[in-house]
Amino acid sequence: MKELRKQAELNGRPLKPESLMMSYGFRPEWSEGAIKCPIFQTSTFVFKNAEEGKAFFELAYGLRQPAPEEEMGLIYSRLNNPSLEILEDRLTLWDGAEDAASFASGMAAISTSLLALLKPGDVVLHSEPVYGGTDFFLKNVLPRFGITAEGFSPTLPAEALQARAAALGDKLAVLYVETPANPTNHLVDLDACVAAAKLAGTAERPCRVVVDNTFLGPVFQHPLRHGADLVLYSATKFLGGHSDLIAGAALGSKALMKEVRAMRTFMGSMCDPNTGWMLMRSLETLKLRMERAAQSARVVADWLRQHPQVTRTYYLGHLEHDAAQQDIYQRQCLSPGSMISFDIAGGEAEAFRFLNRLQLIKLAVSLGGTESLAEHPATMTHSDITPELQREMGITESMVRLSIGVEDPADLIADLAQAFGDEAEPVAVATTAAYDAVI
Repeated sequence: MKELRKQAELNGRPLKPESLMMSYGFRPEWSEGAIKCPIFQTSTFVFKNAEEGKAFFELAYGLRQPAPEEEMGLIYSRLNNPSLEILEDRLTLWDGAEDAASFASGMAAISTSLLALLKPGDVVLHSEPVYGGTDFFLKNVLPRFGITAEGFSPTLPAEALQARAAALGDKLAVLYVETPANPTNHLVDLDACVAAAKLAGTAERPCRVVVDNTFLGPVFQHPLRHGADLVLYSATKFLGGHSDLIAGAALGSKALMKEVRAMRTFMGSMCDPNTGWMLMRSLETLKLRMERAAQSARVVADWLRQHPQVTRTYYLGHLEHDAAQQDIYQRQCLSPGSMISFDIAGGEAEAFRFLNRLQLIKLAVSLGGTESLAEHPATMTHSDITPELQREMGITESMVRLSIGVEDPADLIADLAQAFGDEAEPVAVATTAAYDAVI
């Protein structure tokens, strides 16, 4: 830890995460002077002697407490691996977390973390909507283990949320939040969630606030700073950012992450070394990519809002007519990000017709990559949710979700215009100067 603290400063000046992504947690002399961390593609590690192996396993299985400055050595890549340890050190920087763990997918991070924090008889109170896979896990998998999931609207007033949490009492083990919500971009008040969790929890049995920060994190939103206990990511998305890997991450305090890591060890849901190395590569350009995509998204969203075939946009830069959502945005978000949903005039047929005409923007699920993607949430990412519940959550048949990449925004608008069937050349609603000034 002393070595890491030293690397995080320059003559006593704290370095920014985007600077530390190039070297934090690694020294070239450890690997023949290599400027980049190598891929430690190995299943097991050699002990210097039997005594060392015994000591490592004692720490791995919690048979004794570590001595001051003692850390568990390398044993087996299901438990720890140099590539992943360096990746996880770097993941902590954006959110200011004490510890992080990498996973084989976003759903691996979500499922493993929740299983580590829950037991039969517990209740999970969760915001709605959430990603379709998360929704299925909460409502169909956890009940098999005697765990109940209850949803709440992101627009539920803080007092009502606190009342629900207080009524559940110590049965409420986790308050699970996805903000902004997928695909409606609704914001959930993290401060209100933390206050509600404190009302339900006790010192012996605290209620944990777990936040899926995939849409805005880790650059544009920092839930731990608002009192959340655990932050989750589909690292496939912005963290990976190139649509060429599947991974997940969880971040929090050392004490809480110890529980999550223990579950990961026995679930076998860790990230592999090669994927970890690819994530380290991607982290070096994370802020650049997210800022550029957010710039383009602002231009595209403003253009969509004035289009005659668009009946509504769901975008964090368009909250001026919703005082409650605008207040949350100003308190916990640093940028609108690059996710846009909108309702097209008509229904499913009109949405499909639009999607089928896209050329530059690709028709595919996922998000946060360098390329722009479009999908139909009601029949794709959230298709396992009944139509009735979809409507309650604000997911309509006419909704299209866009993930804006790093292409030129004028080109993206041209593609959207031809997909709408516009005959005239599209007129951009923002000047180049305004585009450059978004971030």
